[in-house]
Amino acid sequence: MRTRPGSRYLNDGGFGPMTKADLVDRVASRTDLTKRDVALVVEELLEAIKDALAQHKHIEIREFGTFKVKRRKASMKYNPRDRSQKVVVPEKMVPVFKPSKFLKERVNWMEAPKETGTAPTEPPREPSF
Repeated sequence: MRTRPGSRYLNDGGFGPMTKADLVDRVASRTDLTKRDVALVVEELLEAIKDALAQHKHIEIREFGTFKVKRRKASMKYNPRDRSQKVVVPEKMVPVFKPSKFLKERVNWMEAPKETGTAPTEPPREPSF
């Protein structure tokens, strides 16, 4: 996967946002699909997720996580420009993502050597499809 000029995603395992184009590049380089075909699949996947959330449906992707919509209650906040004024923030629906246990373990495994100074003996198992 190449890093485009201006992209903050680092190929050496650095921390930065991975863009949709970076994702397309990675999948295309690991499969026999063209970037155009991969881009179409990624776009359709994201559209399917957005459509399901718009209908307040849950999307569960095993060993990855769950996308769902939650109701955020109305609340009273202060106006940031004038702290003496209170503003009512109306109730609304918000999309949320809850990572799976597998994903949490994998993320924590990747960070473990920095925190403890010792690397775990093996990474979490790969997902089985």
